[in-house]
Amino acid sequence: MKREINPTLLVFRLSAMGDVAMVASVLREVMEQQPDLRLVMVSREPFKPFFADIPEVVFHPFYPHGAHKGVKGLYHLFAELQRYTPDGVADLHYNIRSRALSALFRLTGIPVSQLDKGKKEKKALTRPHHKVRKPLKPMVERYADVFRKLGYPVVLSHALRLRLLPLPDAAKPLFSDHRAAIVGIAPFAQHAPKVYPLKRMEVVIDYLDRQGHAIFIFGGGAEEQRIAEGWQEQFRNVHSLIGQFTLQQDLAIISHLNVMLTMDSANMHMASLVGVRALSVWGATHPYAGFLGYGQQPEDCIQVDHPARPSSVYGNKPCLCDGVDSMELIPPEMIISKLREIGV
Repeated sequence: MKREINPTLLVFRLSAMGDVAMVASVLREVMEQQPDLRLVMVSREPFKPFFADIPEVVFHPFYPHGAHKGVKGLYHLFAELQRYTPDGVADLHYNIRSRALSALFRLTGIPVSQLDKGKKEKKALTRPHHKVRKPLKPMVERYADVFRKLGYPVVLSHALRLRLLPLPDAAKPLFSDHRAAIVGIAPFAQHAPKVYPLKRMEVVIDYLDRQGHAIFIFGGGAEEQRIAEGWQEQFRNVHSLIGQFTLQQDLAIISHLNVMLTMDSANMHMASLVGVRALSVWGATHPYAGFLGYGQQPEDCIQVDHPARPSSVYGNKPCLCDGVDSMELIPPEMIISKLREIGV
């Protein structure tokens, strides 16, 4: 007897933070176009806030260092997910764990669609010699392809849509002065080649501070928090938010910004999630690889045009342009000029 409930798809994207945020942008449009569908998003528990208000999306946490560690833990996760009686699997990760899970579901007769990462094209884009420098398919479209292969004809809008989220009470005093713009800066990233030199970033912060804009610093651990708090002491209008709020609260604060200045990092994708314009700074990586924030515009990417770029898809390799790091070729005035262009 056929179940009289909505079709259910399991969706796998186990890490990393920026990619999971991109998936959330895609799932929002999937559910708008397929309202009779139910999605079970499987990812690490800290990323749950990305999916909090998407209708018919159930979040199932993945604990790689706890209950789901190793082969035994992965089989335990498989048993947990079977309880949803899925009609299909959308593997948006295609790593060892997600492929193993997909194989187990395939053995039970469940249809599986898996991500094409485009590894050959990305290798050609980033290799040192004989690069093929052309824009590759955006990752969000690759994610959408997985659903299309399962029979769901998703059409992505690639548009920013502002979603104002309720501010946490502790953040409301930061928004009490409406005389100037509110600018978020996320100057850090997981890999050093993706980070704009901090002394140069200080020049940009100094410009914004002298304009009287409120400046909020996002993202990072203990060392980044120390740096941001140093800027807070140095500049009158700088507020370090690192370590002060939860991820859900950070998203809410970002939704009230006028603009976000960020590296090629998770914070760019968080800005996209709430429909906020992001100016992004690119060095070793390049928007051509397909990781530009959802709905963000290529003209808002701040970078130098050099045949040596990019050297890396993920930013874990340095990028030297005629012996100089590609980030060093971006003067602070280039970023300031872009800020002025958009009226900040």
